[in-house]
Formats: sequence, structure tokens, C-alpha cells
Amino acid sequence: MRIGNDRRNDDFEINVVSLIDVLLTLLMFFVLTTTFVQHSRLKVNLPQASAEDRDMQPPAITVMVDREGHFYVGSDEVAGSGVDAVKQAIARVAGDDRNQTVTIRADAMTAHQNVVTAMDALGQLGFTHLSIATTPSQAETGK
Repeated sequence: MRIGNDRRNDDFEINVVSLIDVLLTLLMFFVLTTTFVQHSRLKVNLPQASAEDRDMQPPAITVMVDREGHFYVGSDEVAGSGVDAVKQAIARVAGDDRNQTVTIRADAMTAHQNVVTAMDALGQLGFTHLSIATTPSQAETGK
């Protein structure tokens, strides 16, 4: 029987090896089941197309869309926004000839809706010969 201060000073130890094993298992579970795709930051580099030789006649009308979504018909900026403003600007430049080829030159980083708006305005005016300007893909420019 121990009496008084005659106790042995035993070191008290907690075995943490099993705790570390459980934590590492949980960490591996969360790392493997987490998705790292961020849809709002998805990077898409458009447009690119083949660089084969084409008949390079200058288009009669060029509709340009910059990165911020501003429209230009020829070299003049379209005042206002929406389909109606784009239609009025195209009608001023085109006159009555609806058989002209129209080239849409849109920035690769512009919203897709801006290109659709330009195409919608051209379709409502009766244009049927549309082309979208692209740059050659990098794999083909290295040839």
C-alpha cells in the first residue's frame, strides 16, 4: 500500500497512432471524392478553324463584336443595345441588297449571346449568306 508522496511518477501517454490513421483515411476520402471543376471559371478558347486556302474576297458587310459586347457595323459603333439597334445599323450600311455576304467577327471571349444577337438581327433582315471569321488553330500554323 502506498502512502503519501511515495507514488511513482508514471508518464501518462495517449496513443495517437490510431487517431492519425483515422484522420488520414478521412483526408484521403475527401480528396478523392471532391470535384475540382469550377464551371464558372471554365476556360474555352474559341474560335479556331482549319487554315486551308479559301476564296478571300472582301465581304461587303462586316459585323464586329468586341469582348465587352459592343457591336460595330463596318467601322461604326452601333449606338444602343439589342437586336433593334443592330438591325438599324446593318440596314443603313447594306441598303436593299440582301444577297451580300456578311462576316461576323466576334472576339473569342465575348458572350455567346452577343454572336446570336448579331445573327438574329441579320436573319430578321433577310440575309442568308453569313460567315464567322476565325483564326487558324495553332497546330496548323506551325506547319
